[in-house]
Amino acid sequence: MTFVPVPRSSVSDHVFGQLRDAIVSGRHSPGDPLPGERELAAAFAVNRHAVREALRRLQQLGLLRVSQGGVTRVLDWRVHAGLDLALSLAQSGDVLPVENLVRDMLEMRACVGVDAARCCAVRATGAVRRLVVDSVEGFAALAPDLSAMAEANIALWRHIVTGSGNTAYLLSFNSLVAGALAVGEVPPARRAAELLDVAGHRRLAAAIADGRGDDAATEAHTLLTASLTSPTG
Repeated sequence: MTFVPVPRSSVSDHVFGQLRDAIVSGRHSPGDPLPGERELAAAFAVNRHAVREALRRLQQLGLLRVSQGGVTRVLDWRVHAGLDLALSLAQSGDVLPVENLVRDMLEMRACVGVDAARCCAVRATGAVRRLVVDSVEGFAALAPDLSAMAEANIALWRHIVTGSGNTAYLLSFNSLVAGALAVGEVPPARRAAELLDVAGHRRLAAAIADGRGDDAATEAHTLLTASLTSPTG
């Protein structure tokens, strides 16, 4: 195994990043043993504490498991990892070795958002309904500044997802909007189709305010799938 010696600053981050990328890229197959801490420390030219911290983080991501006898083995990320792995890779500028990852994240976002909108229309308090309506008007006032609209859009959807009363949706939302996964590396033309549909956002807010769950789901579906059908230029 050949690794690149790392700077003394944030050495654990560098060890973590190189090992993570080696695992998710397939250079280490599920079930493969990793070298021991001492050998890894020598390969990276770092101390064992940095290696130990990196291995701990990799275990938390579901990429490694310490087997009986202290042997550290690679896990299949497709079986054991969660959204935290995608977030880790997005923040570092790397991508999972999966085609259409952005599409996949947008599809998940749409699935969560559509049902969250329906649940919000049915379950939300009057105060949350007013927040949704007010948030849409604040969002609309920012047009056509796409960057500002994107930020306001996240705040709007936080109200909707919170109003849904579904904790699992809220935790998924938190993962999807963290860092680069807020919209993924989506070409501006694809996101613009959603963000500039101010009338659609107002229809969504009105459906939620009136308690029309099916209509809220329909409007949310139209908005959240726009980036999946828009041109990729």
